Amino acid sequence: MKDQSGESTRTRRQHERAFKEELITQSLVPGASVAGIAMKGGINANLLFKWRREHVRAKAESAPTTATLLPVCVIGETAAPSTAQPTVRVPAISRGSPSGVIEIEIAGAQLRLRGTVDETTLSTVLRALRQSA
Repeated sequence: MKDQSGESTRTRRQHERAFKEELITQSLVPGASVAGIAMKGGINANLLFKWRREHVRAKAESAPTTATLLPVCVIGETAAPSTAQPTVRVPAISRGSPSGVIEIEIAGAQLRLRGTVDETTLSTVLRALRQSA
């Protein structure tokens, strides 16, 4: 029969921060056995997984977000453009080559496309440039 006094004899164990951090550090090593580390530390493996999850989440929240920077090259206008029609230069590439460069000049601006560009994408870009000119 249960004790009716309302007081529980079980209490939660309080683990020191240094103890938790040591086990988390050991468990984050590639190839480490979380169950083995937990067993050596005298805790349940599920508790160590919980601590790891909280550690990773806290680290992700505190990490600053970084912007992705893309290389940009601005080329000044060397001569006054005589027409607003785009000039397209496509370097010769072999069919087996996975990448190439397409340069488009229009009204003094230059657009450079690198990598694999299919005919549909190129047609769409040229159509958009023609409509904006």
